[in-house]
Amino acid sequence: QVQLVESGGGLVQPGGSLRLSCAASGSILSINAMGWYRQAAVKQRELVAAITMGGSTNYADSVKGRFSISRDNAKNTVYLQMNSLKPEDTAVYYCTGDVVTGWVPYAKINYWGQGTQVTVSS
Repeated sequence: QVQLVESGGGLVQPGGSLRLSCAASGSILSINAMGWYRQAAVKQRELVAAITMGGSTNYADSVKGRFSISRDNAKNTVYLQMNSLKPEDTAVYYCTGDVVTGWVPYAKINYWGQGTQVTVSS
C-alpha cells in the first residue's frame, strides 16, 4: 500500500554528477525521516545521507561536501545530488522513509525502495 521508487541512477565518469530521486506513493499520512543508503559489492549497506521532515541533514564522512540531500514534502519525494563522483561511490543506492500510514492505526513503518545502480567508471 506504500511504495518507494528510485530513479536517476546510471553510468557516469569520475568527477561527474548524478541526481537520484525517490518518490513515495500510496496511503501516506506523512513521512518523518527519509534517507539514502548504498551497498557496494561484497560490502555492507551503509548510510549515505538522511533528512528529517524539518530539513535537518546528516551525511557519511565519505560524501560530505560532494553529496546533498533534499526533499519535497508536498510530493513525498527525496533527492540526492551527487557531485564529484568517485569510483568508490559505485553501488546500488536505496532510499528509505519512515512513513506514517494513512490507515488505522496510523502506524509508522519503515519502507525501502528497490534500489538503483550507480556506476562511476571511465
